[in-house]
Amino acid sequence: MSGVLLSIAHFLAAFAMAAILATEIAVVRPGMSAEEVVRIRRLDGFYGSLIGLVLFVGILQVSYGERGQAFYTDNPVFWLKMAAFAAVGLLSVQPTVRIYHWWQEARGGGFFSAPDDEIAKVRRFLRLEAIAFASIPVFSVVAARGVDI
Repeated sequence: MSGVLLSIAHFLAAFAMAAILATEIAVVRPGMSAEEVVRIRRLDGFYGSLIGLVLFVGILQVSYGERGQAFYTDNPVFWLKMAAFAAVGLLSVQPTVRIYHWWQEARGGGFFSAPDDEIAKVRRFLRLEAIAFASIPVFSVVAARGVDI
């Protein structure tokens, strides 16, 4: 039963990450208000927490799950999934740093306007992050079936 609960927690956290990433892609755009930046900052903080939760629950699944550690660690597709997850984490750094800086500027209560070139760069990183994120379920299904490359 604990394996089922770990899988449920893992999936729910990953789905929440996908929802936040999609929201950030939709909301980060030219003309954002200070209030929108504050909301995006909160969402981005939650996104970072979810990355940690997905990683933590995933480690528990690998270490204590029903299939055993060797099932995962001996499968090269599992490592592709881990590389994709690492790419998501690394790609999320630049948007997080930029959003944090925007938040610092916006919380002053005055007029706020993020430069269009910064917004374009953050949107590019978010899209790349989404592409990397979309590869994770593909690798997950292939690894779970024990398919070797």
